[in-house]
This record gives sequence, structure tokens and C-alpha cells, in this order.
Amino acid sequence: MANKLAYQVLMGAGTLYSGVFSITGANEPALADVNTVPQASAWSDMGYTNDGLTITWNQEMATMTVDQVGDIIGRKMVQRDVQIKTNLAEATLENLVIALNSGSVTTGSGYKYHDPDYDGDELQPGYIAIILDGYAPALSTGTVMRRRIIGRKVLSIDNVESSYKKGDMTLIPVTFGLHYVSTTLAPYRIVDQTT
Repeated sequence: MANKLAYQVLMGAGTLYSGVFSITGANEPALADVNTVPQASAWSDMGYTNDGLTITWNQEMATMTVDQVGDIIGRKMVQRDVQIKTNLAEATLENLVIALNSGSVTTGSGYKYHDPDYDGDELQPGYIAIILDGYAPALSTGTVMRRRIIGRKVLSIDNVESSYKKGDMTLIPVTFGLHYVSTTLAPYRIVDQTT
């Protein structure tokens, strides 16, 4: 509940991690570990971002109307589209693979290269999981608290356009769409630290 408490106002950058999609969420950090870095063996830090991280809940509603009254008598949700958007400031081949939903990075002696999926494989992109770690409302003592948003079944859903310009950073823009997982696992979870 909001009570006009200044310590509940949020500001600050978040950190984005990528991991393997699991139909059971088996690779997710424990809820009590909200204030710790996710295990490096399961999650990779996507590095610096530019212009923040934005989460959007798009809710498409259908209206219910009847002939006898002019007012809308109710609404039902027909679609929910949750998205997390950012610009990856570390323009690595590994981040490009994440933004393109496919491909591989091969390392050689003094070089590495990216090959996209092809021959039809590109038509079946692989889902990943993501974690957005940021700040939650502080305690009344001023103690900083953390918030973790876990996207369990995710694809990059927008076009990827990177530019090379004098005086501008080369960024990899990504918009991650979160998807239905199962009847027993929600598409996302938000965990706030409270102690």
C-alpha cells in the first residue's frame, strides 16, 4: 500500500541476466537469494545497458456491452503481453546471439565469429530465461532492498538495428517478450527483498 513514504520511491539502474529456459523453472535462484548475484553456472550477466531497463504490461481488454444501457457493463482480458526492453551497451557477439534468438559464436586463435542459424533452423527460435535485478522500496530505516523480476520463457521480439557512428555508442537494442509456460508455472515472477 502506498502511504506517501519517501523511502518507498525507487530510482536506480538494473542488471540483466540470461539463462537457459526450463519448463519447471529449475535453474531459478531461491526466493531468499533475491539480494545475491544469480549463480554464474546458470546465469550470464548481459553487461552494461544504455537508457535503462523498461518493463511493460500490455493488457488488451474486450468490452461487454448490452442494448439496454449506454455504459460498458464490464471488461475481460483477452491478451497480456509483458515485455522487457533495453539497449545492450556491450555490443558483443554473444549479446547479438541473444538479440537474434539464434546462431552461434565460435572462437579461434585470435578471433571469434557469429554464424546465424539457417536451413530452416532459424524458423524455430530457442527460448531463454532472463532475470532483471533492480531496487525495491527501502525499509523505513533506509536500508536498501532489492527486486528481482524473472522472465521464464522469453524471446527477443523486435528488429535489431545497430549503428556505427562518430560520437555515438554502438548498441544492441532488445525487446524481450515473456510467454506462457504452463498451468503450474507463471510466465514471470517478481520477488521483493523485505529483510
